[in-house]
Amino acid sequence: MGFVFGSRSSKEEKAAATDKVSADLSQPRDPQAPKGRPTPKRAVAQSQRKAVVASTGNRKEDAKRARERRRTEMAKQREALANGDERYLPTRDKGPVRRFVRDYVDSRYSVAEMFLPLAVVILVLSMVRQSSIQSIALTLWLVVIVLIVLDSIGLVFRLRKALATRFPDEPRRGAIAYGLMRTLQMRRLRLPKPQVKRGERP
Repeated sequence: MGFVFGSRSSKEEKAAATDKVSADLSQPRDPQAPKGRPTPKRAVAQSQRKAVVASTGNRKEDAKRARERRRTEMAKQREALANGDERYLPTRDKGPVRRFVRDYVDSRYSVAEMFLPLAVVILVLSMVRQSSIQSIALTLWLVVIVLIVLDSIGLVFRLRKALATRFPDEPRRGAIAYGLMRTLQMRRLRLPKPQVKRGERP
């Protein structure tokens, strides 16, 4: 009987060890995580557990602290958008590639940044009930669109070349579209705020 119980216990221990190894293998280790340290997912889980442990047990007090923490984070983010502090920028704007794209766009004039004021002028002209003025408005509209397209195409080629030269080994996905969207904003309304002057090389 002792032999039977001993063998059964041994089998259960081996099964438990096998299940543990399988569970560990089902979550592949992040190649960038140092050996002996938890992967990013595990680190997040650990931080969440710590946050739960740090809870006061009072729901109202915990909610108040969470709101204060969010307000602090938003205030830091607004300040970062004004001064370009990389630590608190939104994920969309972080990184040396995005910083270079912003500086590249902000250092030059673009037709697209005048789109909104020109659109307002053209809209006002088109509301005048005179065929000659409406024709002028239509012509201006077509000219603006053509100029924006040509200027944007030129920017795409120049910016792509500059990124390939400056960041040959960095991921550049979405950087061109990021730069084009920034050109559509008037310079003083851009966020993060421009950190270079016109004509200054980034």
